[in-house]
Amino acid sequence: MEGGSVPGAETMTCGRSDGKHASERGANPQVFQLNPAMGKENSPPRDSKSIGFGTCGGGAATGCRKGRKALVPWRFQIGYKRTWSSSQGLSPIINNGSDGPPGTRGSSKFEDGSRQCAPATARKRSRVQFSAAAQVQTGSASSSVPKEKKITPKNRVSITRESVMASLHEFRVIYKTLLEEEKNKRREQEDGTAHDDLGAFQVFRERFCVEHGDKRYEGSLPGVQVGDVFDSNKELFLVGLHRSQESCVDYIKKGRACLAVSIVSYVQHSALNHNLDFLLHVGSTAATADQKMEGTDMALKRSMDNKTQVRVIYRSMAHLGEHSRSEGDTYYVYGGLYLVEKFCREKITEDQFVNTFHLRRMPGQPHINIQELVKKRMAEPPSNGTFVVDISAGLENIPISAINSVSNEYPMPFSYISHMQYPINYQLEPPSGCDCVGGCLNSPKCACAVKNGGKIPFSKNGRTFGEKPLVYECGPSCKCPPTCHNRVSQRGIKFRLQVFKTKSMGWGVRTLDFIPNGSFVCEYTGELVKDEDAEKTENDEYLFNIGHNYYNVSRWDNLLKTIPSLRSGPQEGEVNDIAVDALKSGNFARFINHSCSGNLFSQNVLYDHDNKSMPHIALFADVDIPPLQPLSYDYNYTIDGVRDPQGCAIYR
Repeated sequence: MEGGSVPGAETMTCGRSDGKHASERGANPQVFQLNPAMGKENSPPRDSKSIGFGTCGGGAATGCRKGRKALVPWRFQIGYKRTWSSSQGLSPIINNGSDGPPGTRGSSKFEDGSRQCAPATARKRSRVQFSAAAQVQTGSASSSVPKEKKITPKNRVSITRESVMASLHEFRVIYKTLLEEEKNKRREQEDGTAHDDLGAFQVFRERFCVEHGDKRYEGSLPGVQVGDVFDSNKELFLVGLHRSQESCVDYIKKGRACLAVSIVSYVQHSALNHNLDFLLHVGSTAATADQKMEGTDMALKRSMDNKTQVRVIYRSMAHLGEHSRSEGDTYYVYGGLYLVEKFCREKITEDQFVNTFHLRRMPGQPHINIQELVKKRMAEPPSNGTFVVDISAGLENIPISAINSVSNEYPMPFSYISHMQYPINYQLEPPSGCDCVGGCLNSPKCACAVKNGGKIPFSKNGRTFGEKPLVYECGPSCKCPPTCHNRVSQRGIKFRLQVFKTKSMGWGVRTLDFIPNGSFVCEYTGELVKDEDAEKTENDEYLFNIGHNYYNVSRWDNLLKTIPSLRSGPQEGEVNDIAVDALKSGNFARFINHSCSGNLFSQNVLYDHDNKSMPHIALFADVDIPPLQPLSYDYNYTIDGVRDPQGCAIYR
């Protein structure tokens, strides 16, 4: 009998992890260094974290963020000609940063020139020591993403060979970081029983996996080919080849019956001789010859009766024929589709029987040599890639991860702030509020509705009804609760977003969740500076001109009449000379790339003050955005300038 599982051993389980992964075969991850303290006059706000992302070498090292366009003007305004196509044309942008000391999470008080946007967003102090090699610990500022999300046609990711391989590579980059953090956590807790691999994989599924479901599939899978080699059973789960983490046989329920869909088997002697046509699977033992069949054995029997295909994955030790039998040397090779052609119950002792199944490989599939495939995988150099669990260091509602699967570099350092940073000597005057104790309504009695032209600008689920010159949200003086549907952007992000390195356009931002049209995505934060100071800045690629365009966008002409504060036009002596500078201090929105037909639009928003020259810049979804789609918006460089290859106007 040439079984990979031997009689008497009952069932083979595949739940243990391959403890040694790419992280242990490659170089150690680069440790992040916190930046030296700045001078007192430039001290960051309390709701900021100064973050160093390794080094890129003198600013011009390979893989560092390059300039978007050499001739792009220093500022880009909200409005002008925004197109409505969902196609994504992205262009590179610069990522430079500056040093700054680590801060602490702010309260709702105004101090150090910083303003907390609303009491509803105040959080306790974050306890974060930011390091690429250490676990990121956060206080109540960070909340986990729901473990299960309903998979619908809108948020399902299209599967291709390219997408499967890209997802697999990114998983390896992420998993090695999470696994190292789990090991560090276990050492600190002196827990010798913890399963590092299971903990790391659970974190991945909760925070970074696009599809949370564990649906089983019959037959071949799109994007997966015979001969593909995987480093762990976690990767089998990821691509859908074998979802079970406990049993070597996986099955689906079809009506009242269960059908086997995949088997993980040790490499058998016939496979060592390059013959994969036959597989003998040894099932569970029975006390009598007529004992009722149950579980995975019954699923295999039903698959035989119904002639359904079963995927076979061969589990192979890396050093075949040698003495190394370490769990960390295990690889998994997809052998193809098989049919269960025979079932036997064989007697092995006087009071024990074993169920055996004969599987035959379906014809027409590629011939593979498992030994050569494993040797080839072992000879591959360590995968490029860096991963940061949370670049916001706990300042956002949901961690903002950053992944580079193109090279081994990190983003340039900058001071992360989750809210706008106002000038030190500038004092904000809280706006007048509404008296809607139970929540705002479209009523003349609601002061906030009146400010917006008589109608709350958001639906009950927090989606905007469309772009407007200006939106007033409820502020700190309002009596409505934090759950009021007129408090949207001030609540912070609610979708899982990720900074990622593109192959040709520097760093970008993408979503891991489906984002419905009209949903708030994020705010563009930075330091508020005057135009004259912005003109002198060393790098103008992170400047966002604000408060300049209420009256010069033709499509807003009719909307201006509905907003009382804009109805009379610009006031005499009104000066708008403010810009948002995210070069030294900002949030992840600084990485969002440009597109003439972006999937986001920028919206002027006021809630913590009434100064129209300093609105918050909120980015909303312009279309339905599926998972893994890069985020982009039109920078609106100029109207009549030279056009770039995307057809966008650029300044000459």
